[in-house]
Amino acid sequence: MTASNVNASNFNASDMNAGTVNAGNAAELYGRISADQELTQALFRQALQDPNGAVGRIVDLGATFNLPVTAEEVRRYVASLDDSDSKQWLVKARGGL
Repeated sequence: MTASNVNASNFNASDMNAGTVNAGNAAELYGRISADQELTQALFRQALQDPNGAVGRIVDLGATFNLPVTAEEVRRYVASLDDSDSKQWLVKARGGL
C-alpha cells in the first residue's frame, strides 16, 4: 500500500494491520517456494551471488502469488526458521539478509 492509493474515503482499520497480514504471507510464500525444488535451487544460487537480488525476487514472487511481503518480512521470516536447509540458505546469503 502506498500513499498514492490510500485516501480518507477508502481507508479502513484493516490497513493498519497490513504488517501482521504480511507476516502470514511470508510463511505461505515460503511454503510455495519450498514446494518448487527448481525455484528453491535457483533462489539459493542467486543468493550466493546476489543476496539482495534474491530477497527482491522473493518479494516479486509474493506479488505474483498475491502474497505481498516486504524485504524485511522475508528476512525476519527466514531468520526465524528452524530447519537445516533454511539455516544453510541463511548462512550462505547472510550478506543480503
